[in-house]
Amino acid sequence: MSTLADKPDYSLYANAFGFLRTPLQFAPHDSDADLVITGVPFDLATTGRPGARQGPEALRKASVNLAWEDRRYPWDFVLKERLKMVDCGDLVFDCGDAEQMMQGLTDHADRLLGLGKTLLTFGGDHFVTLPLLRAHAKHFGPMALVHFDAHTDTYSAGSRFDHGTMFYHAPKEGLIDPAHSIQLGIRTDYDRSNHPFEVVHADQANDLGADQIVEQIRQRVGDLPVYLTFDIDCLDPAFAPGTGTPVCGGLSTDKALKILRGLAGMNIVGMDLVEVAPAYDHADVTALAGATLATEMLHLQAVRRG
Repeated sequence: MSTLADKPDYSLYANAFGFLRTPLQFAPHDSDADLVITGVPFDLATTGRPGARQGPEALRKASVNLAWEDRRYPWDFVLKERLKMVDCGDLVFDCGDAEQMMQGLTDHADRLLGLGKTLLTFGGDHFVTLPLLRAHAKHFGPMALVHFDAHTDTYSAGSRFDHGTMFYHAPKEGLIDPAHSIQLGIRTDYDRSNHPFEVVHADQANDLGADQIVEQIRQRVGDLPVYLTFDIDCLDPAFAPGTGTPVCGGLSTDKALKILRGLAGMNIVGMDLVEVAPAYDHADVTALAGATLATEMLHLQAVRRG
């Protein structure tokens, strides 16, 4: 019988701790990693069904279905040969203390960015993007936002901690430049008379080719550094039922993957994937979709490092 020291364990469930079996490194500041993966098990800002605090764990578990491939289709390189990654586990904060989570995540991201590392963050609900944007803007200035979602999250009538308000606050704080930002997959109501972002609605996105959407993104973003945020409810509930605010008529997993691949070469300085709520999932389909999208994001970073 083989021992743990004989060879890597590529079975689906044994010793599957870090994302894509990436080693856990609880002191990522001391590592030589290019990219740090962090989970944020927070869902106190949800307005729909809770449960996204279990998203990071679900994404890591689902990722074992992807980790066995050294070369991920359709990419022509081995991810780990181009990108040094560590998974630092989950952000720790007192249960129920949203203020502490916000400050802790901002400080965590700020310190890692100051060391020249890139972040891929797993929510949690979408509110976690706001403290991440605050940290990234300190290092990169106002960024272009590329935002996949069923909702614009520009609603101003919410509470202080509300996962529908981040992109109302972020422009006012000078974190993102709406004139160079774009939202994709939107299919819920918002104030169209006073909306500063370009929007590709879900019905439009479903009729357009992925290459056409990529061209719109590139034209909108221009030369600005990009923050990429993907709310899993951008996908239709047929592809991602495990989320707090599902909305019919969304993108397919295939369309979303093709759009992400088309962003290769862009100056993406930060990324997150949020709102996976496994309690409402079936057969891990949402977690697997999220893990696959996150793996594409990692490949986008690897392409930049050539």
